[in-house]
Amino acid sequence: MITVDIEKKLKAYKGQQVLKIARQFPVGSITKIYGPSGAGKTTFLKVIAGLIGPEKGKITFGDAVWVDTDARINLSPKKRKVGFVFQNYALFPNMTVLEHLRYASPNDSWIARLLRIGKLETFADHKPEYLSGGQQQRLAILRALATKPKLLLMDEPFSALDPEMRRILIKELRAIWNEQGTTVMIVSHNPQELGGFTNQELYIEGI
Repeated sequence: MITVDIEKKLKAYKGQQVLKIARQFPVGSITKIYGPSGAGKTTFLKVIAGLIGPEKGKITFGDAVWVDTDARINLSPKKRKVGFVFQNYALFPNMTVLEHLRYASPNDSWIARLLRIGKLETFADHKPEYLSGGQQQRLAILRALATKPKLLLMDEPFSALDPEMRRILIKELRAIWNEQGTTVMIVSHNPQELGGFTNQELYIEGI
């Protein structure tokens, strides 16, 4: 179980707001996170990943304490070992598709499987600038999967994909997550695009 009970200040056009989340996420669950722009959806993912810290609260993953502001505990992102798909992809411009995946995993058979899932086998030696937006987005997803994380955080991961590619990819992803028992949280500005893909939802509206 992942338990989150945090408060984080947000800068918004209405002035300062506070993101308050108190929620439990079962291991293996897939949660759709949605809400208005500026409510703190991306911030929430970054707090869980350890990329930014909350002003107050606690985050635990099973028996491990990731954050406890009272006890001054804040585990580093490296120690949390979370997979993160960034909205802007955050790809390395000088690395090919294959190099991105090998940077994350030394397992060649696993990498070959990821390339097949993302339909990027024939683009393995291409750098990001020679990929379409949809191909870059798929690479960002594959790179996050490459480490076989127990928790995967995804920020608008399917926005650049056409409906058919999204449907095919989601089917493949679900199979992997079921196989590995991955817990997944997905931020989407268009919750309908996820269809029945998720089994939980979290609406963030800000305060």
